[in-house]
Amino acid sequence: MGRWQPDALGRLQQAALELYAERGFEATAVTDIAERAGLTERTFFRYFTDKREVLFGGTEELLALFTDAVAGAAPALAPMDAVAEALRASTAFFEDRVDHSRRRQAVIDANPSLQERELHKLATMAAAVADALRGRGVGDPAAILTAEAGVTVFKVAFARWLGDSDGTDLGTLMQQTLDELRSVTQSPPA
Repeated sequence: MGRWQPDALGRLQQAALELYAERGFEATAVTDIAERAGLTERTFFRYFTDKREVLFGGTEELLALFTDAVAGAAPALAPMDAVAEALRASTAFFEDRVDHSRRRQAVIDANPSLQERELHKLATMAAAVADALRGRGVGDPAAILTAEAGVTVFKVAFARWLGDSDGTDLGTLMQQTLDELRSVTQSPPA
């Protein structure tokens, strides 16, 4: 290896995305990723447990954003409004990451085992949000329903953001999707 270069984590993530796009996820080995990044395989394993985790490495940070926002929301807010606070807070995680997120999602969409991992991540998020709502005194099934609805809003808005070509920001899409959910739960005016 040559002279030390900064941002090993970022270089590993970049190398993995490039290789997954070029060769496919299954055909890419950890050794290939480390080599492309100019690092050793040992360095790779300092950051990730396996090659899937390159795509899911920020899960804990995103979960913390969600749960902290729900827990810290004003006590008088309705459960769905507390989740709306979490949706707004989550947009900070994705600032300046639209290209990375699109490339990441393309890799996930092309691989069923990664799709399964993504669904597991979303289920974990829903469970954590439900726990945060319970911490606010929301009982079941309301905590579960609200958390699942919030994660669905996140998922739909995120997909819209990745496919959006006019540059609408994620926060706006989160709010529009939440408003759409609310509109389908209300009776039309008489």
